[in-house]
Amino acid sequence: MRTKESVKSGLKSVKSNEAKPRVNVVTLGCSKNTYDSEVLMGQLKGNAFDVVHEADKVGKNDIIVINTCGFIDNAKQESIDTILQYSELKEQGKVGKVIVTGCLSERYKPELEAEIGNVDSWFGTNDLPNLLTSIGANYRHELIGERMLTTPSHFAYFKIAEGCNRPCSFCAIPLMRGKHLSTPMEDLVRNAESLAKNGTKELILIAQDLTYYGLDLYGKRNLDELLRRLSDVNGIEWIRLQYAYPSGFPMEILDVMNERDNICKYMDMPLQHITDNMLSSMRRGITKQKTIDIVNKIRDKVPGIAMRTTLITGYPGETQQDFEEMAQWVEDTKFDRLGCFTYSHEEKTHAHSLVDDVPEEVKQERADAIMEIQQGISFDKNQEKIGQTFKVLIDKKDGDFFIGRTQYDSPEVDNEVLIDATVNYATIGSFVNVKIDNAEDFDLYGDIVK
Repeated sequence: MRTKESVKSGLKSVKSNEAKPRVNVVTLGCSKNTYDSEVLMGQLKGNAFDVVHEADKVGKNDIIVINTCGFIDNAKQESIDTILQYSELKEQGKVGKVIVTGCLSERYKPELEAEIGNVDSWFGTNDLPNLLTSIGANYRHELIGERMLTTPSHFAYFKIAEGCNRPCSFCAIPLMRGKHLSTPMEDLVRNAESLAKNGTKELILIAQDLTYYGLDLYGKRNLDELLRRLSDVNGIEWIRLQYAYPSGFPMEILDVMNERDNICKYMDMPLQHITDNMLSSMRRGITKQKTIDIVNKIRDKVPGIAMRTTLITGYPGETQQDFEEMAQWVEDTKFDRLGCFTYSHEEKTHAHSLVDDVPEEVKQERADAIMEIQQGISFDKNQEKIGQTFKVLIDKKDGDFFIGRTQYDSPEVDNEVLIDATVNYATIGSFVNVKIDNAEDFDLYGDIVK
């Protein structure tokens, strides 16, 4: 028999659920934004909201939260297009509210408010409590570290610091993300333990600059100690490093990489350019020779390490000679992974005072030429892998193939291993040993071996 109190409680529960619209979070930009969206979604879930990520279908009462990117022109345009798309749906009565957060609104809020009138609220990169309040949720401190993963559960982006103190002339990140702020080590270990209990096997460490970690909290670069403590977390089988800065690189992290089997022999170190002329103007705090020396030292100290870098073509003042010198260096250095981007002239950065004097088509031609060189390097390196057996983490099944990665590959940006699903079976999120029998520019093919 139901009491009056239980009926009241039930009615209250129904009323509470009816009062909370679904929140659809749309994420644009880099893995740091992915992490931020997951934290936001964890908070909403903890507030008993129905929360989804990039739902295919939207409802007329949905609250749309767009987490924007404001890094370079293409990313800014994608963010603006997405805001306009949902703002139009709101005008048509097909969604309830549109809320914009992230880097673009941190950087351009007054201009965006003036141009796009029917967005309900604009928030920056550090406005999570205020954003939650605007939806009718409370920022809950006990949920710090809790996230709703948007990646497959077996890997997670793991942000160890916010912001950046580097003075790179082309970069607007300090304008949007502020100064470097390390997350305390105890919090990170606790977060890693929580992820591992929920089935996460790979942590992909991210920050604007991993190698600066600890200077603000502990008075010294402390990434090596953090790696050891994360490596000790039961259930974490791979730890991957992304976004290491070359100037002031703490070589002791390579000792930890050699000591610990669960730290991937992988290093993402964006170098941006190689000529002394460009590195000086970019305010990178390093020379061509020091750059070459650091790459050689890393490779000497960790044999077999896969090194990824990113480069910029068309920076102000880049001559044909600068470009040819960089192209030759790429050919000589033979990075395992490489991405190349055209320069974007960003307001309020130091480089914005320079003349953006390289035509767009020349920027693109140079970037394409670098990637063509890298394609040949990647093909040659992949051919060398034929006949070898690698430990592979299975990410997904797509058509007739299971698709996975070796320790030398990060999701979305690096090589994949394709395994014929008609003759092999694997569980998503499991590790298998794969013998490579064929290879292309950016893909490996093989069969599972016991």
